[in-house]
Amino acid sequence: MNNPAEDIATILLAESDLGLTFATDLFTVKEPHTPINCTTIFDGVSEAPQLTFTKGEDYYYDSVQVRIRHSNYATGYALAHSIMTTLHGIGQDIVNGTLYSLIRCKNGPAPLGLDDNGRHILVMNFEIQRR
Repeated sequence: MNNPAEDIATILLAESDLGLTFATDLFTVKEPHTPINCTTIFDGVSEAPQLTFTKGEDYYYDSVQVRIRHSNYATGYALAHSIMTTLHGIGQDIVNGTLYSLIRCKNGPAPLGLDDNGRHILVMNFEIQRR
């Protein structure tokens, strides 16, 4: 099973309307210093897996944070909103061999202010149920 950030990146890359390209403006786990405008997906805090009588049918409750850094607030917010609508409510989809029962936006897009270089930071958090 992949880490959730990789699978979420796969979902976002398949959505051509977002215009994201892996390792150009979409990254996982570590946000680079450049480019100025980028989206990074971080693995978040997970809850305990669900225990079932049949081993192997356990559900995992993971989370990811999607962070958008952009020089223009309105453009960054529009991208964040598009990502939110793309991911929120995905269910019963298989991504990289893992069944995603549900992806739910927990909060966002939320502005965090400016980074040290004056770029706007917006974040969203998603809860995931998968097995």
